[in-house]
Amino acid sequence: MLGVVQDLLILMIGSSLVSNVVLSQFLGLCPFLGVSKKVDTALGMGGAVIFVITLASGVTAVIYKFILTPLDITYLQTIVFILVIAALVQFVEMFLKKYVSSLYQALGVYLPLITTNCAVLGVALTNVQKEYGIGFSIVSGFSTAAGFLIAIVILAGIREKIAYNDIPESFKGMPIVLITAGLMAIAFCGFSGLL
Repeated sequence: MLGVVQDLLILMIGSSLVSNVVLSQFLGLCPFLGVSKKVDTALGMGGAVIFVITLASGVTAVIYKFILTPLDITYLQTIVFILVIAALVQFVEMFLKKYVSSLYQALGVYLPLITTNCAVLGVALTNVQKEYGIGFSIVSGFSTAAGFLIAIVILAGIREKIAYNDIPESFKGMPIVLITAGLMAIAFCGFSGLL
């Protein structure tokens, strides 16, 4: 039992900090750069991504283990995973539109982009590649999404502070954001000593 808890803890730290999906694997950059202007919208996007990736990780693990593998059609995993992710994102979009319309308006076009967010598909495929069971897949998905949330909130906080700084004209806008993200990626390399 202690070994399983230790493995889960290592997986959580590794997925969220050491192998951060945005800053070390460079997956999910579109919403990372697009929705990180304000901390509020970054938190909303991070919450939506946590929900989608965690649920997608569990559902895809179940489908892979109980449908694709027994029927020997694992070659269809990418197509099936994309369909599952698209359905989950539609569910999140409908929920936010009905119950949290202010967040729905703030996220705008980036909410449907979760469907094409390669981080969601990347986590599902990585879970299969590493042969995680259903429980480990869910923990991996949640931890990876939590790492996305951490990164996007930090970047949003920095961008809010940068807005009041005197930045040279050639660095205004996206160039300074990319430099900031690069420096964050370098800083997150320091977490590699944890494992």
